[in-house]
Amino acid sequence: MDYGRPVEFGYFVIPDATQPMRALEQAIRADQAGVDLIGIQDHPYQHRFHDTWTLLSVIAARTSRVTVFPDVANLPLRPPAMLAKAAATLDLLSNGRVELGLGAGGFWPAIQAMGGPARTGGESVSALEEAIEVIRLVWSGGRGLRFDGRFYQLAGLNAGPPPAHQIGIWLGGYKPRMLALTGRNADGWVPSLGYLKPEDMGEANARIDDAARAAGRDPSAIRRVLNVGGDLTAEDYATLVLERGFDTFITSPDAGDAFIEEVVPKVRELVAAGRGSG
Repeated sequence: MDYGRPVEFGYFVIPDATQPMRALEQAIRADQAGVDLIGIQDHPYQHRFHDTWTLLSVIAARTSRVTVFPDVANLPLRPPAMLAKAAATLDLLSNGRVELGLGAGGFWPAIQAMGGPARTGGESVSALEEAIEVIRLVWSGGRGLRFDGRFYQLAGLNAGPPPAHQIGIWLGGYKPRMLALTGRNADGWVPSLGYLKPEDMGEANARIDDAARAAGRDPSAIRRVLNVGGDLTAEDYATLVLERGFDTFITSPDAGDAFIEEVVPKVRELVAAGRGSG
């Protein structure tokens, strides 16, 4: 199962506020080294973490080429209309270097402790589906926008500014309903290895693909982004591309210079050979 998409690599940078400048320094080094993406987890209730969106904004301002994204944004604590505005603004200020990872939410007692809602699993997926529609409406820059959902509403919003490019919405999820939503409505899927087992990848991709086709979409248009640990070989990555359908990998900055200088080129060589173009 290979969707033929270009292979990219990124780092997940921990937003550790106990070492305030470390995450920014890691991101700057990654940009200079040629990493494609920087992802930041979003747990606003974690007292040892920076605010993710503020950190992404500073990283975008201090880098020149790397794409930044929340991996994934905590939707229950970030109203979708405001999240869309923030993403569009940062996309404009960074010359189109923003993508948007979205999660339905988790750690509900911590979310409630910060003033967020309490939702069941089913409610959180329904809210996420509404949020995707709201976000895209806001990005449209339309006037007098209205949306009357169960969880979110727009009541005559004059939206704008639109983003610099068509920001991708990547969903983090594993269960059938989230996978189907990804296939119908999202631009990418961003699970984590460990939560997602290799033996489950085929079925998960098939659920996304089936939902995409039912919605009249090409499954290969959906990006497959995998958060991984730092202990995979070049051959492991190539297998994940050629046999498991993934095209983008987010790993730890602790992988070091050897990852960018040796592993990444080897993966691309193996994938090109596997696709018959090497």
